[in-house]
Amino acid sequence: MPVLTMRLKRHTDGAVSLSGTRRDGSVTWQRLEGATAMVMPLHDLTHYAVETTLGFSGGFYGLLAEGWAIQDFAKPWPRGPIPDEAREVELIVGFLDAERREGVTWSEAEFAHHAALFVEAARARGKAVPDGVRLPTTAELVQVRAVRDDLLACWAAVEPGGELVREFRAGD
Repeated sequence: MPVLTMRLKRHTDGAVSLSGTRRDGSVTWQRLEGATAMVMPLHDLTHYAVETTLGFSGGFYGLLAEGWAIQDFAKPWPRGPIPDEAREVELIVGFLDAERREGVTWSEAEFAHHAALFVEAARARGKAVPDGVRLPTTAELVQVRAVRDDLLACWAAVEPGGELVREFRAGD
């Protein structure tokens, strides 16, 4: 049984809705409009690829499954600081988003180098960064990118009024 059923709906007015239905039937959702509706679905699908492929259970979707609301991931941070594993996942997702936007594919070493620079810069600014970031291996990066690319192709094929549905199981 899924821990969370994720739905991305493409509305006829150009907006997008992301919802997560938990095992107990409760739902968290958010409507995205304008530029956010073009960017965030790709980011959220990358989260799904990273969390399911690498087996993270405490990232974005894992926390939604535990009862977090989508709005808990932004100011005013109603749940308090984002847990380390979720920040670790966000770092990986952010780098995969950067690769996609730039049209490049980083090697494992380049990925690790960018991560080290990011963590050092964040710490220098007094930002909270997770201790001991688990970075994907070359084989894991290939696998995550393949899953992400498949998800993005499925999303691109969704017609207005349609939706993309995926099941999330923590730790898969």
